[in-house]
Amino acid sequence: MLFESYPLTEWKLVYRTLHSQLSKQPELIDLAFLADIQTHLQRKARAEGIDVSDHGAWDAWLGNQVVSCDIRMAGRAVIN
Repeated sequence: MLFESYPLTEWKLVYRTLHSQLSKQPELIDLAFLADIQTHLQRKARAEGIDVSDHGAWDAWLGNQVVSCDIRMAGRAVIN
């Protein structure tokens, strides 16, 4: 797949959409496609100086609402 053939904004939207469905569609977790999108986006973010290990910075760069780790962890569910 040629990631560079599509605008970064579209890849961010696809990733956010798929990632938001993980609890409803747990089989997404194991998709190489999702992992490849994440890797591509993380490379782009790092190139822009984003620390992708900082959840807030990563969320903001993706276009998500930034939520503190305390709130994020409180709402976390186990996906089977």
